[in-house]
Amino acid sequence: SLFYRMGGRNETKVMYFILLGFPTTGELQLLLFSALLLVYLLTVLENFLIILIIRNNHSLQKPMYFFLGNLSFLEIWYVSVIEPKMIRDVLSHDKRISFQGCMAQLHFFVTFVCTEYVLLAVMAYDRFVAICKPLRYPLIMSHKLCAQLVAACWMCGLTTSSIKLGFIARLSFCDVDKINHYFCDISPLLNISCSDSSLAELVDFTLALLVIMLPLCTVVASYICILFTVMKIPSSQGRQKAFSTCSSHLTVVILFYSTTLFTYGHPKLMYAYRANKVVSVLYTVVVPLLNPLIYCLRNKEVRVAMRRTFTCRR
Repeated sequence: SLFYRMGGRNETKVMYFILLGFPTTGELQLLLFSALLLVYLLTVLENFLIILIIRNNHSLQKPMYFFLGNLSFLEIWYVSVIEPKMIRDVLSHDKRISFQGCMAQLHFFVTFVCTEYVLLAVMAYDRFVAICKPLRYPLIMSHKLCAQLVAACWMCGLTTSSIKLGFIARLSFCDVDKINHYFCDISPLLNISCSDSSLAELVDFTLALLVIMLPLCTVVASYICILFTVMKIPSSQGRQKAFSTCSSHLTVVILFYSTTLFTYGHPKLMYAYRANKVVSVLYTVVVPLLNPLIYCLRNKEVRVAMRRTFTCRR
């Protein structure tokens, strides 16, 4: 910590934080390091392959796959903000992260999380238009609108993150420099602040509810309309085909929203360190690994395009 005088009184300013992460024994450290490194590399590779497959197959030049490609691009950066530092800290005795580095990690992480919330809602709206308004789908979901929707997702993420960071960065942390987490997240920082963090908590909680609940309401409303439309289809084969086009997205939405809602849908006083660290692993490590697999295994068009891509390359 840096010690200085200001206004006739002594104050301290934290120059770095120590990320406590998960306590492990020496025997488990190498195993955990190898597992996390493998998961990170697989996640980046899977999402990169999805982007490559979508770009190289004309059959996938549709709004649905345009959004999927953007989701894969987002998740490559999403995991890269957290996992490399997390992997390094497993074997390292020096688990420090500078104050500026912590704020930067927090800013990018919140940006990517908030962007993904809105992007998943946009993808739900895309499925609603495709199933409920099929004749108008090409007209409504134009290239221009798709690009504008993706840009709006990123703007929402950046704006939300900037507002949150503006309040968090003003807090004083004094001599308390240990963060009981494996990355710089909002709730652990609020818990170690030695200044009044009530306004920062209120802003964080309000924005978290807005960024989670508004997209979630869009997703729920879209799928209710989809369900009513599909149930009107006379043939079971037609109903199954309609459901198959949105089953992958619905699975990803349930995984991402359920895990993050547990963490960000409550104020600081309800924060449980151990429970949150375990749940955080789900949405920062496990879910990004599973998402590409879900889209590949449950989507026939992606499977066909994947086979075509690798067959052509051979």
